[in-house]
Amino acid sequence: MNETRNNQSAAQNDEPLTDAFVELTGKDGNAFLILGLVCRGIRCSNHPELEQDFMNEAMSGDYDHLLQTCMRYVTVE
Repeated sequence: MNETRNNQSAAQNDEPLTDAFVELTGKDGNAFLILGLVCRGIRCSNHPELEQDFMNEAMSGDYDHLLQTCMRYVTVE
């Protein structure tokens, strides 16, 4: 329950759910490349257990939804 509370407070503060930083600037706009980079970042973050949640959410919409989901889970540079 405490983890859920932390996740909710992070979302309310517009802070990503993990401490990962992922460099996407200048990368190919390929959705699969972006998914892979962000998954790797989440896997190496303080909340690796969120990787599958990220994948499920990121793949449930269009390209814009993917990018918004990335920014929800990691800091995008």
